[in-house]
Amino acid sequence: MARLIKAVLMSFESSIEWTQATWNPVTGCSEISPGCAHCYAARFANRLKCMGNPRYTNGFRVTLHDDLIGLPLSWKRPTQIFVNSMSDLFHEQIPLEFIEAVFTTIRTASWHRFQILTKRASRLLEISPYLSWPSNLLMGVTVENQDYIWRLEKLKKVPAAVKFVSCEPLLGQLNLPLEDLDWVIVGGESGPGARTMDLNWVREIRDQCSLVKLPFFLKQLGGTRNKRGEQLALLDGQLWKELPEILLMKS
Repeated sequence: MARLIKAVLMSFESSIEWTQATWNPVTGCSEISPGCAHCYAARFANRLKCMGNPRYTNGFRVTLHDDLIGLPLSWKRPTQIFVNSMSDLFHEQIPLEFIEAVFTTIRTASWHRFQILTKRASRLLEISPYLSWPSNLLMGVTVENQDYIWRLEKLKKVPAAVKFVSCEPLLGQLNLPLEDLDWVIVGGESGPGARTMDLNWVREIRDQCSLVKLPFFLKQLGGTRNKRGEQLALLDGQLWKELPEILLMKS
């Protein structure tokens, strides 16, 4: 937990298994679907507020940090960067101009690879024609159960070079339409009140990916005391840490 708090404070050195660093030009969000019920970001934002961190004086209310827009430009080592681990870049309260500025930084910092994940697929699609899509950006949506498969259909209409889906927290059986996708991430919920992920749900997604040779990444199994990630995220005795080609390439 201390490691994750350090990552939030530094906007760097992420403990999230499928990235290397985090960059939070926005903090704060609001619930939109069942996957948000036990949001780790909300818990940490409120904790950081109590610790007196100036970035979190608003707690988990949406807050723009204009002074952090250019931060990745100062990181010279090529890095995988998760954008807004403590928010959702396509939240309705974030102006298009601010999102454009984030995209400009992504495009300018061409030596990095950036990962954006949203649950707000409708707004993503709505404003996508007004954005200039960088080739070093991976754009993803969260799909926690079958009721939210429609987010994938919205994502597929967006002109992103690389598209992925995060099934975390995985809350039910999924039949994913995998065509035109580049990566699938699966993870169980962790922390207080964590809901159980059935490993058969994971096996079905793994098998769907294997059938079409799509990279499959099992981040964690979930749990209230130990999230069972990294080297403990075993499915049938094997680690599944497959990456899309863009993350295997040297900058």
